[in-house]
Amino acid sequence: MQQQIVIKGDSLMTKTRFLLHKENKEAYGKIAELDQIGKSGSINENLQELIKIYASQLNGCVFCIDMHSKDALAKGENVQRIIGLTAWEEAAFYTAEERAVLAFTKEVTLIHQGGVSDETYQELQQYYSEKEIGELLILIGTINIYNRIGVTTLLQPKID
Repeated sequence: MQQQIVIKGDSLMTKTRFLLHKENKEAYGKIAELDQIGKSGSINENLQELIKIYASQLNGCVFCIDMHSKDALAKGENVQRIIGLTAWEEAAFYTAEERAVLAFTKEVTLIHQGGVSDETYQELQQYYSEKEIGELLILIGTINIYNRIGVTTLLQPKID
């Protein structure tokens, strides 16, 4: 299926190329299993959603940004903190721990720009054990897989 432009109201939208979870059920199921491992760890649920939103913003995955923003709101996250993720380094409403996680998320997601710095890793170690850093890495890696699927297939959220 090739990219198609669809007109909806006054908006131009791209049409999804294909749905991987339907075309490759077994492989997609393995990704979902990895996602469940990440979700079942010790990392706070709201922080998990902030990680997923921020990585999705960095990767330009509108479907995942939409889904995880809604999930975060449903879990009680503050809308200002969700909106502010793109400028978290300037915003005063993230804790030092959250800042360490967001820096780690950025460096893992943009790994091709120099990897994870010692400074970022050492900051993260102030708050998390190696096991927990592994959990963070699984969360970040999994959302990056989903983002690459969403961006490649032009996956679009439903308009509310």
